[in-house]
Amino acid sequence: MKILSRKSLFRTGVFVAVAVLLTPFANAVDTGGERHGKKPAATAFPTPGPLSGLAGKGGFRFGVASSATQIEDRNENTDWYKWTAPSPEGLGRSPFVDNAVDGYTKAIDDIDLIEDMNLDAYRFGIEWARVEPRRDHIDEKALKHYSDFIDALLARGIRPMITVHHFANPVWVDDPADVECAAGPSDTNLCGLDHPEGGPQVAQEMAEFAKLLAQRFGDRVDEWVTINEPMVYMHFAHAFGAGPPGKANLVGDFKGRYQAALRNLIDAHARMYRAIKAADTVDGGSGEPAAIGLSMSAKQYIPVRDGRISDERRDIDAADRMRRYFEWNVTDALWQGGFDTDLDGTMDESHPDWRGTLDFLGIQLYERVGVSETGPEPTPNTFPVGNVDVCATAPCLPPRDETYFVPDMNYESDPTALYPVLKDYGRRYDNLPLTVTESGIASDSGKRRAEFTVRALEQIQKVRAEGGDIRGYYHWSLMDNFEWLGGYGPRFGLYAVDRSTMRRTPTEAAEVYGRIAGARVLSADLRKRYGGDGPMTPEPGTAAAVRP
Repeated sequence: MKILSRKSLFRTGVFVAVAVLLTPFANAVDTGGERHGKKPAATAFPTPGPLSGLAGKGGFRFGVASSATQIEDRNENTDWYKWTAPSPEGLGRSPFVDNAVDGYTKAIDDIDLIEDMNLDAYRFGIEWARVEPRRDHIDEKALKHYSDFIDALLARGIRPMITVHHFANPVWVDDPADVECAAGPSDTNLCGLDHPEGGPQVAQEMAEFAKLLAQRFGDRVDEWVTINEPMVYMHFAHAFGAGPPGKANLVGDFKGRYQAALRNLIDAHARMYRAIKAADTVDGGSGEPAAIGLSMSAKQYIPVRDGRISDERRDIDAADRMRRYFEWNVTDALWQGGFDTDLDGTMDESHPDWRGTLDFLGIQLYERVGVSETGPEPTPNTFPVGNVDVCATAPCLPPRDETYFVPDMNYESDPTALYPVLKDYGRRYDNLPLTVTESGIASDSGKRRAEFTVRALEQIQKVRAEGGDIRGYYHWSLMDNFEWLGGYGPRFGLYAVDRSTMRRTPTEAAEVYGRIAGARVLSADLRKRYGGDGPMTPEPGTAAAVRP
């Protein structure tokens, strides 16, 4: 599939002509399209600016995202490798990550994929376990690899955004084979964030790693994400034990070990923020030396009861409690400088050194969640905190549209949901710039992926037209990769990957996204074909796909 590159657009003059002609329509957004009796208007996107500060307001960047553990080969020192590798090499607890999609070996070659889509930026992770496989032992070859990669991105005009922590740790942080850590913290096992002695040490080690990256790369990198989806990581690692290190303290020790881990994780962000600010004082070309944020996993929380959308106050309040637990609690801690131990919205502990450690906030939205107040007796849907029941599918949660269901992830992904979610974050955290640091859909259909991309951009532009400070969109993901507990089943990539050959093939979504980014215009024709708020192309093999 041929993607029209930025160079081709400039050579033919299309980029300049289209951008100038359609500038008046930059705020004209209609997600209804011809279904509402009129043709959708084209909408233009401005050039990128800094992700933080007043100078960046109004700017917009097109990007794509990945994470180190999910794409890189030869990553044997991560806890996810040890957790997933079959015995006797590992614990065999979930699908084996193995060599992922050879993203380390093919890193430089994969820049072609980004350039071919005319993108402004690439968000990627630097694997802590690769750089520091043993505590205080730094692998200079690994650092040189990442340094060369950053140079290669910049040579192509692609701005790097580094994610410091994306779910994975070196084994020595919290060894999943020694989860009880009876011997106490040591250089080979610090016992993890929840340990009374080891937890603060882990937070400090995370800050030292961030400092190292800022010292080595800060002259060329200006955008940083400290921690990816802190509450998703907490659920993997410390709530339910589904991922390494395999601790399940949400029920058994919520006030003790679970909250200690969360407190130390939030503290780690604040320490990382200060470490990067101190080490990265050089503007690498974005307009500011260091813009630092974290990415939050956001959701649509739908009050439900008896298989219907509920307007009862008890269920609306339950949805609010679930959101406070999963989203507001972390962000409020950094916004206000405190910690809410009983989830009532009031800070019980003062942590003034946390306040002011967000230059921007990344929003990542994938699914709808049904929430209701728990009845007299717990059910299989009862979440152990907050007196709520949660569900993701019918019959508990009525589908908004059956074509929005994502079988490989077992949830419904509503492409119009970015609008209310971004509006809510903008109201709650006034003057905090937002960037969509992940957005995408798992599908075997390239057209379906293209529809999701176009509709996400429509919703973002709708918020921007109403004054929302949304500065970018990073599609998840660059290529199909290791989807944690889902292994290699879910396929989120703009480029499909054949893992028998590791060949990357552009999907229809890559072609469409490349056209949009190259022209910096979401055209009326693309909106008519892919956009709107109606049904999407059904997932192949589903009932909706075969229905006449």
